[in-house]
Amino acid sequence: MKRSMLLLAFAALPVFAAESTYPAKPSGTLIDFRVDVQRPVANDLGRASAYVELTGSDPAEVARKLKTVIAEGLATARAQPGVTVKSGGTHTWPIYGKTGRVIENWRMRSELLLESRDAAALSTAVGKLQGGQLAIGGIQFAPAPETRRQAEDDATLEAIEAFNAKAVRIAATLKKPYKIRQLSVNAGGHSPQPYPVARGIAMMASPEGAPMPVEAGESNVTVNVGGQIELID
Repeated sequence: MKRSMLLLAFAALPVFAAESTYPAKPSGTLIDFRVDVQRPVANDLGRASAYVELTGSDPAEVARKLKTVIAEGLATARAQPGVTVKSGGTHTWPIYGKTGRVIENWRMRSELLLESRDAAALSTAVGKLQGGQLAIGGIQFAPAPETRRQAEDDATLEAIEAFNAKAVRIAATLKKPYKIRQLSVNAGGHSPQPYPVARGIAMMASPEGAPMPVEAGESNVTVNVGGQIELID
């Protein structure tokens, strides 16, 4: 009998513990609002693509020429300090004649992908590649992952402070104390300011080996904090 009563007592404990975690039913006025904080962040990571596209009737010969151009491009890019480069995708597709049944030629395309934290070094490498047999697919600048994370952390703290300051002003205006009942943070949104993407500039012709005219620019990191406060009567 004692053992049964003891088991019943232990079984009831989690119920009371769970109920105690529920927030008390609000007795005052609830107010929901949100604050947004936007911070500029430097686009300190540049990425560029360069490609070669060749056409011929002999696919083996086209592939040989393609590999030669890509090998030369790799050597040129690797010689530029501060720039990393790797091979991108290679694609092959047939070109049919007027009847649509006979393959007359083969077209092949291969690309190189460049990356650098130094905009000047990247523009120099891109200029040298464009001075050869490679065309430039585009150049894009964005915040490096660690740069974006730091900006988001700073913006989050600023947004929380702004939320609390607004809560204080609301409560003071209504002459009532308050408490925060809910709080949510949404971070990660970022949008470019002028010139993080230099694709149009990169496609313009430039003197052989001359650096491409690029501008890294900035992006905006946005953090919003929303929540609910209760004015205590």
